[in-house]
Amino acid sequence: PVARYAYPEWLLQRLRQAWPEHWERLVVDSLERPPMSLRVNLNRTSRQAYITLLEQRGIAAEPIPMVDSGLVLKNAVGIERLPGFEDGLVSVQDGGAQLAAGLLNPAAGDLVLDSCAAPGGKSGHLLEWNRRIVLTAVDIDPQRNNRVRENLSRLAFAAEVCQGDASQPSGAWASRHYERILLDVPCTATGVIRRHPDIKLLRKEDDIAPLVEIQRRILHATWPLLKPGGILLYATCSLLPEENHQQVASFLDAQSDARERVIDGTWGHACKVGRQTLPGENTMDGFYYACMEKC
Repeated sequence: PVARYAYPEWLLQRLRQAWPEHWERLVVDSLERPPMSLRVNLNRTSRQAYITLLEQRGIAAEPIPMVDSGLVLKNAVGIERLPGFEDGLVSVQDGGAQLAAGLLNPAAGDLVLDSCAAPGGKSGHLLEWNRRIVLTAVDIDPQRNNRVRENLSRLAFAAEVCQGDASQPSGAWASRHYERILLDVPCTATGVIRRHPDIKLLRKEDDIAPLVEIQRRILHATWPLLKPGGILLYATCSLLPEENHQQVASFLDAQSDARERVIDGTWGHACKVGRQTLPGENTMDGFYYACMEKC
């Protein structure tokens, strides 16, 4: 398998252990060229209307069944060929990433924190989901924060974009309490290898423990910013249980005012806590999500 799939042995072993019934299929799918997926701005148009616009330009597309805003193109095209792209009618985003906004489901007037926000795709989708939320987007990297601003500007949305370390919240954004928090933490990115095949070469087994510790620190540091009754959505693009359901289960065991809000979905696979999509299933990349409510 190491030679057949050009995968490091340590990663194959971990995937076999984590996904004994699915590991070979997900590895094969991770070697395929990924589809180009779009998120239609449902504030501006309908998915079917945008399919019609694409057809007029000779571009074939199909709905992604698990997300109302999602389309997948039969063949990838340059963004300059996408009708209304520069005007915010559509964005390029994987279907798995589009699940986040619906899971968080913010209401009008909610204070929403998108922590580790760059490059801003999920921030934009949250505002498309409900443009009357009050969004704060935070990332530790000032250059990547510029990407967040650019993406929101293209969509004609306004939000507070701050530089900050989610593992050590400080400043004005950290003095507020939020109804909704999206925590898309740094991870091994093993669920998006088909989009970034160099991960197989660059990622090392020794990287896992430090990343798990960073995730733990961010989760515990961010939790106090959530209002009672609020929802925190923990997300990764990893396939490894240490970063996903094991991480969240440990947090729930340690945090007396946290409880799981079970995700009732038909997509992906139910885990001990949360749900996981696997690469290639319903055109999606590999994402993990868990919802937690503050008691």
